[in-house]
Amino acid sequence: MSLIEQLKNRKILDLLQKANQITLKEHGNKITLERAIFLSWWCDKGDCSFCYMSSQKPLIRDPKKARRRVESILAEAEMVRRMGWNIEFLSGGYGAFTTSEIKQIARDIYEITDDPVWLNVGITSELGAYGEEVVGVTGAVEVANPQLHRKICPSKPLEDINSMLTEAGDLGFKKAITIIIGLGETPEDLQYLFQMIEELEIDRIIFYSLNPHPDTPYADTPQPASLYYAGTVAATRIQFPKLEIITGTWVDNLANIGPLILAGANGITKFPLFKMFGTRYGRRVEEEVQWTGRELVGTFTDLDCLEGESPKSGLEPFLKRYITSCLNNKTDYKV
Repeated sequence: MSLIEQLKNRKILDLLQKANQITLKEHGNKITLERAIFLSWWCDKGDCSFCYMSSQKPLIRDPKKARRRVESILAEAEMVRRMGWNIEFLSGGYGAFTTSEIKQIARDIYEITDDPVWLNVGITSELGAYGEEVVGVTGAVEVANPQLHRKICPSKPLEDINSMLTEAGDLGFKKAITIIIGLGETPEDLQYLFQMIEELEIDRIIFYSLNPHPDTPYADTPQPASLYYAGTVAATRIQFPKLEIITGTWVDNLANIGPLILAGANGITKFPLFKMFGTRYGRRVEEEVQWTGRELVGTFTDLDCLEGESPKSGLEPFLKRYITSCLNNKTDYKV
């Protein structure tokens, strides 16, 4: 029985068991905490039907005002470093920052963390501008079924994403894609995803579950079932044993973490870091990892890690703001 057939027939426990064995053999028992750093809340495209930015575009009169201050971005990178997390990627909507601006931000973050960054800044033909500050390029595929993709992401053609990732590989960058579970895909659509991973020689995949946003076509769509999500990840792990897999889940679905790790995740993401740090929700994340028998890299609860020297001038006020947010968290934080 094929992996797709196993998923369709809900053989989830079988998939999880095999995926877990493969993950431990190929990747060991460490689980990372990942944090996407957003550069802006503006996207010039603004027509992906699931996206928060699509609901904000009509409300933003001046795109420049939706850009984050660079000092805030760099301070966030420093906080992530102190907590022992990884930066999942730098992310920003189309038209928010120029290539030279993104390059400088990436260089500054590289100096702070001593790790080159992943980029997820849209389809671009200017990858040649980047250097050692960038380790890889992420294509925001979201859904691999071509027909469904054209409907959901009309301004981000798969052909253009594929061309960008091919160029990224030619330039020596690693390649990643993002996939959102719950957009209307079916288990059969795994054939498109598997084909894409194989043909583009993808190094990393980031799975998210749909987070329905108000004022989007998906506002009333339920999030995908936890076992369907885990089964999809497990099938992907079995098909591609060496692939790096990051999985995202929101605060209201922390129970997804354990099954996703057993399904093959190397890291977990999509948390409101500064609202959750030091709270019972942060502790819950750590306990989910603990009960899979894995070792967590980084912390969601150790307040001692927050203090440190500012790595660049001008960041101290922003660092203090993040630290204060963590220290002031209440255990009754509402999702």
